[in-house]
Amino acid sequence: APCDAPHQTPRPGRPWPAGHPPARACHGQTRPLLGGVFVVASLITAVLSLDATVVLLTPVVLATAARVGARPRPYVYACAHLANSASLLLPVSNLTNLLAFTASGLSFTRFAALMALPWLAAIAVEYAVFRRAFRDDLAAGAHAPDPEAERTPVPVFTLVVLALTLAGFVVTSFEGAEPLWAALAGALVLAVRALAKRETTPLAVVRSANPLFCLFVLALGVVVKAVVDNGLGDGIAALLPDGDTLPALLGVAVVAALLANLINNLPAILALLPIVAAAGPGPLLAALIGVNLGPNLTYVGSLATLLWRRILHVHGDAPELGHFTRLGIATVPATLLASTLALWGSLHLIGV
Repeated sequence: APCDAPHQTPRPGRPWPAGHPPARACHGQTRPLLGGVFVVASLITAVLSLDATVVLLTPVVLATAARVGARPRPYVYACAHLANSASLLLPVSNLTNLLAFTASGLSFTRFAALMALPWLAAIAVEYAVFRRAFRDDLAAGAHAPDPEAERTPVPVFTLVVLALTLAGFVVTSFEGAEPLWAALAGALVLAVRALAKRETTPLAVVRSANPLFCLFVLALGVVVKAVVDNGLGDGIAALLPDGDTLPALLGVAVVAALLANLINNLPAILALLPIVAAAGPGPLLAALIGVNLGPNLTYVGSLATLLWRRILHVHGDAPELGHFTRLGIATVPATLLASTLALWGSLHLIGV
């Protein structure tokens, strides 16, 4: 829905509004800054999607860390991890979620209710691991930002339209309509306003819709269906446990995570959906946990992670493969366990 988001990106060296509250609240302390980045990244991922966290927030975090003299590693790695881990909450948080949501038969609100605890569990585990893994970087300290620094206006109109769009998702869910219409309405409002104020061009709006990526997803779906129908589906089905007990859900999540790192999470969920959808919402959501959390283990697990890596290269702060992998080994098994356990609890407390 936020199709004018590219026009809100920060200019080099100048943080976007999201960067101001964590920077000012930390008062030269790195741990509160890390907590602030976690909160902002988690909310942006959940509400605007994981791509917004990677594309919009990563440059903001780099600029904010520079403003306060903090080592950027904990904060930029948080953007990468939370783009995946914090994308569990809403159907709109991730394309994998939209695909799973369509096949689940759940309402928008029921999906969000069932995934709320897994979402919080993943974020909590990530934060605990980050505090330990980056203790040396955090101990290096920071200083308070310059109070005289230029403040960037908060995009109030965009945030209001975004809030109304999210409310529209809830309304369409209750009315039995596709959430597509709420997203389309929000996108049109933002696009028309941006065009009227000459902040963008019709060509830029079309590019924001990313028709080539939509075509790529369609083509990928066709290819995956052909592969699944010709043997891959039977192989995956043989690996997946039956039922919705806690061990079964954990097994589904682990297989999904491994598959995401082998073939990327988007084709992984496309391959898994025909199998897990027939087993019910529990296994389907467990598979979603696997394909969303698993990609934190490797660069190739998620397109968002590859994009994050490219953004860091552009800003001259390329990530280290060894450090990324070690961090993934520390977080992925723990988040899979915590989120799947939380899902199992939600299924018993809320039901489907």
